[in-house]
Amino acid sequence: MTHPYARELGDFLRARRDRLHPADVGLEPGGRRKVTGLRREELALLAGLSTDYYQRMEQGRDVRPSDDVLDALATALALDDEERRHLFTLAHAARRPTRTQVDRVPEVVPDSTHRLLRVLHTPAVVLGRHLDLLAWNQHAEALLGAPDDLPPDRLNMLLLLFDDELTAGRTCADWERQALDYIGMMRAAVAADPTHPRATAIVGELSIRSAEFRRLWARHDVRASASGTKTFSNPAVGDLTLEWSTYPLPGRPGPFLLVFTPEPNSPDEDRLHLLASLHATRTARP
Repeated sequence: MTHPYARELGDFLRARRDRLHPADVGLEPGGRRKVTGLRREELALLAGLSTDYYQRMEQGRDVRPSDDVLDALATALALDDEERRHLFTLAHAARRPTRTQVDRVPEVVPDSTHRLLRVLHTPAVVLGRHLDLLAWNQHAEALLGAPDDLPPDRLNMLLLLFDDELTAGRTCADWERQALDYIGMMRAAVAADPTHPRATAIVGELSIRSAEFRRLWARHDVRASASGTKTFSNPAVGDLTLEWSTYPLPGRPGPFLLVFTPEPNSPDEDRLHLLASLHATRTARP
């Protein structure tokens, strides 16, 4: 049976090889090419490996590359620091026997985190390792809407983002960028446990029903954590642009805090305060 980490490693290497072109690494393109990126033999040459050895790595076969080999591959593929860490994570895990047990404890939001959410005067949510929405505050509900009407297994940022009925915002300029951020974080979670049933269910469902997800997932981008900006269109207050950042919760890897903040003393801050006030008024009505 193919080792799940070896398969994930092979897919990652193939995606990164397809991203490069001969001119990127100082090679002549040569005659007609059947591949968009580098050929396997070209990458193997750059990394100082035999083509057969590298091909077996891409195929997810029983190959356990040394750290020196991984360093050579990372350099040949021009990986950034996060991609390099991802490469090493997958390769080191592929060296372990497939029967190794993974600790899959339920994700629980501590009481202290619930208290933190209540005192934050800005939208904040707690996401699980597979982007399940575990907790949120009233400011997040004012900004994103109330999630209570959805069953718990649908409260997932990727499932919601690719839900055609809920995300008319697909036309927004930053939709794909946000999707890539969430997909990159899911990739990091899959690297930690490729056969986790929750990850398998989410990725499997989206791969079946969304061509956009299949295209973006095939890029094999990875984000250990992320931050950025997002513009929200709200009929009550208009457009507001917020910065968002992720913060891991104390303890074992898993849930993390996602917080949206406006620029201080900006119109966006005023609109966010107004939105929170309107939401508080609505929810206070009997």
